[in-house]
Amino acid sequence: METPEAPSVPSVAPTGTRMKRELGLYASFAVAFGFVSIATGIFTTYGAVLNSSGPRGIWAWPFAVVGQTMVALIFGALAARIPISGYAYQWVSRLANPILGWLTGWISFAFLVVVVVAVDYTIAATILPELFGYAPTPANCWVITAVVMLLQAILVALSTKATNRVNEVAVTVQIIGMIGITVLLFVVGAALGRLDFTQLFATAPVAEAGYWDFGGLTDAGPFPLAFLLGAFTIVGFESAANLAEETKNPERVIPRAMVQAVVALGVLGMLFLIAVTALAGDTAELAESATPVATVITSVLGPVVGKILLVLVVISIFSCGLVITLSGTRLIWAMSRDERFPAWQLLRRVSRTRHTPVAATLGYLVITQAILAIFSGTSDALFVLFSAATLLPAIIYAGTVLLYIVKRRSLPASAGFSLGKWEVPVLILASVWLVYELLIFRDVSFEQPRLYVGIMLVVGIAYLVYLIATRGRRGLTMPDMADVDRTFDDDTAPASR
Repeated sequence: METPEAPSVPSVAPTGTRMKRELGLYASFAVAFGFVSIATGIFTTYGAVLNSSGPRGIWAWPFAVVGQTMVALIFGALAARIPISGYAYQWVSRLANPILGWLTGWISFAFLVVVVVAVDYTIAATILPELFGYAPTPANCWVITAVVMLLQAILVALSTKATNRVNEVAVTVQIIGMIGITVLLFVVGAALGRLDFTQLFATAPVAEAGYWDFGGLTDAGPFPLAFLLGAFTIVGFESAANLAEETKNPERVIPRAMVQAVVALGVLGMLFLIAVTALAGDTAELAESATPVATVITSVLGPVVGKILLVLVVISIFSCGLVITLSGTRLIWAMSRDERFPAWQLLRRVSRTRHTPVAATLGYLVITQAILAIFSGTSDALFVLFSAATLLPAIIYAGTVLLYIVKRRSLPASAGFSLGKWEVPVLILASVWLVYELLIFRDVSFEQPRLYVGIMLVVGIAYLVYLIATRGRRGLTMPDMADVDRTFDDDTAPASR
């Protein structure tokens, strides 16, 4: 790659723009696991799958797990070669060109500011009302979500170390809790004679006729829609790569953390789905419940365990939102450090005492609160938010995988992780999965999520045009691979940054 004559990114990071390197393997794993959060994803989308695809729809889950594992492997191969905060934004900028890289970064930003609202809104709209027995309204959902987002931003701004400790504890609780509840469901369900494995292949309340149809030009069939259960849930594992400059030995740690998180989530999630579905009873009636997973668990294990599950889900969702906030602020900071984000002069600064990007965190909070205000009054806010938060990462994943395919023979060497002889099969499986996933979003029910994506792209392109008009294309150049220094120490960013 040719070195630009007048790069706008300094070869040495300005004073006050570096962060401490203090995350190990479990912390990195917890970031990836916490963002995905199967307790959050399954709890909030299982009802939608029952209504669109019936209980048989859970068999789309393993296909989604395999597809996302392939994506995680490719992301791992890139993270091992370019371990810099900003993940896909950095990779595309250096391997393709800065304009495509900037658009990738902007789409990632659009994803990270909407997904935290979707996740935290779930606490206010479905879980707390079920836990405390009150009716959710647009007003109380707005207030509760705003407070949760504020608490997450404060914690992220105060300390990365404390944030990751909270997340590690929450992830540990989630893993133990989900395993414990899954085992209890199988044991108690068997003891009561309530396990009915024929339910795993039933379709009610969805008709059997045409169940496997792929759909037409503007709609998706029942089974294809079931893939959204996995696509909704298994996103965000790449957040571990977004903290590369705060991770020790990132070229080795981050690929392992992402892949292990997706595989662990996939296996545990499938077992949990089988247990809940085998105990579902009348699935047509269950589909009408606002919280079908809690309904099944309460009926089998009693109201006390049902309440414990809800508390577990609250912990999981808070942890998920915390990691999203952490990842979102790092992306804004990374783009601002490269002078690519509005108000970058302020947003690239790192607190000398707390070693966190406080200004970027505040900026992220303001934007997410604005998005919350826009969506909170709509009747189907959760569906729109979660759909947009699934479409956007699918676009990011597809673009990044395409980049890898085109540039794989010219990638820098890696001492940490390589796909080796499995590279071609992994690329084929990932490509098939991502094309299939994106085709699902042609369904007319995703019109509003597509509108959000379109609006954010228009806003981003307008700012990109402004950047080019004021700087010219030469002013948007990025450093070449010489800035990717693997001689990391524990306390500083790469020496060449």
